[in-house]
Parts: sequence; structure tokens; C-alpha cells
Amino acid sequence: MIKIDEKAPDFCLPNQDDVEICLRDLKGKWIVLYFYPKDNTPGCTTEACDFSEAAPDFSTLNAVILGVSADSTAKHRNFIEKKDLTITLLSDESKGMLEEYGVWSLKKNYGKEYMGIVRSTLIINPEGTIKALWKNVRVKGHVQGVKEKLQELQGE
Repeated sequence: MIKIDEKAPDFCLPNQDDVEICLRDLKGKWIVLYFYPKDNTPGCTTEACDFSEAAPDFSTLNAVILGVSADSTAKHRNFIEKKDLTITLLSDESKGMLEEYGVWSLKKNYGKEYMGIVRSTLIINPEGTIKALWKNVRVKGHVQGVKEKLQELQGE
């Protein structure tokens, strides 16, 4: 399980345009890395739209927003086009990164147990260290909270 003040595990994943995005290529920037269960579902759509709407504010703070799920790059493209999203979505179909970051775990819904993505968000500083972590995120108001935490971290 990842923790605050630890180095973020390295990753290289394809984005919605099948372009590989690696953590090492983002050195020098703040990263808002959020994990979500599935494209085109109500909570995930709200979260992606909220992050897209706030993207200019995050950009002003030298931060890049990356959403990660196990959906394919084609599903990500469809989601972005359908919802007019302006953020980058990464595809981890192998679930390797999801497991490394500790967000692929046993979930329960209506008495059924299954493996899935726990909605989580991290802020990674320009040196690659995790500086904030939210698990089991509730979507409403979350993006604003992330933005405030980022501003607070940059003020330190």
C-alpha cells in the first residue's frame, strides 16, 4: 500500500490516443493522479467532468491531471468525445499499476464480493513523492478539495 511521503511507483501507460505516458516524463510538474472504476458510469462521469472543468485552474498551478482505469484506450477515446473531456485518461488493462498503487482490491456491493478499483486520488510533487492521498473518494466536492490541498502544498 502506498503512503504519503513515499516515492510514487513508476509507471508507463497508454493514454486515450495510444501514446505512452510515463511518470519519469512528468518530473518537474505536480501530478493529480486519480483512479476511477469505469468510463461512462454516473460517478465516474461526474468526477471526470469536474476535473475537466477545473483543468485550467490546475494548469495554472503547474499540475497535470491523469485519470486511470482498467478500460481500454478505445473506451477512453469514446468517453472523452462523448463527454467533451479535456483531461488525459490512462489505460491499465493489465491492472499492474492499479495493484502497485493499492487501488485494485476486493469490493462489496449488494452482498456480492468482486475485485475492482477503489476510487482514489493522489497528489505527486515535482520530485515524484506522494504528498496527498484520498481513498474511497466521494465525488461531490472532491475536485475542489484536491485543488485546495494542492494550493496548500505549494504554499509550504
